[in-house]
Amino acid sequence: MLKTLELMRGPQTLIIWMSRPEVRNALDGRMVAELTEVFAELAEDDEVQAVVLGARGPAFCAGADLAWLQGASGGEAPAESLGRLFEAVYRCPKPVIARVHGPCMGGGMGLVAASDIAVAVRPATFGQPETRLGLIPALVAPYVTRAIGPRAAGRWLLTGETFGAAEAWRLGLIHDICEMDEIDPRINALLGSFMLANPQALQGTKALIRELPSVSDRRRTFTPIKGEIPSPLHPPP
Repeated sequence: MLKTLELMRGPQTLIIWMSRPEVRNALDGRMVAELTEVFAELAEDDEVQAVVLGARGPAFCAGADLAWLQGASGGEAPAESLGRLFEAVYRCPKPVIARVHGPCMGGGMGLVAASDIAVAVRPATFGQPETRLGLIPALVAPYVTRAIGPRAAGRWLLTGETFGAAEAWRLGLIHDICEMDEIDPRINALLGSFMLANPQALQGTKALIRELPSVSDRRRTFTPIKGEIPSPLHPPP
């Protein structure tokens, strides 16, 4: 039985609500385990074509629960658990929409970066305060860097500064900004678009995007080919 999440099913959709509002949905061992399990099970759930990740209370996610990080003993280490969670979200075969309605810090920003699409309200704030806490943001850095690029990621990962939704949009971390009463209609419109797609094509396209190298990777590995340049493929008649 889930203790930290609420699941709501709709036509071909699943909404996952993080539900620890009393601690601003900070990620503790139980929530991390439950989120990882739910996302892993989605791979085998043919009734779900798209996923929304949202949160109860005033904040989206305050990051990792420091009490959990400092007090964990025995079992899987917090770093390993969080790493598995981000990878589960990133590798989920179904499109994942992050619904960001409030502060989104640390590991919360990692969840957004690991998602496919993010919609945020104007007052939402973002940040990676790990360096100010004496920590290295090693777990979220790969996802944030892929989402906004290494140059921009360096600024925010190093300084630990907080920034707003407009900057998150400019960076490409989020795809849409709206008022609070508009966020659910915006997300419903996205879900409607997913419903028009072929499920296998949708999953195949997501897998393709996840495996594509970054621009910097392509620049490092590109080798000019001598000889004739092949002509573009023509569409089938």
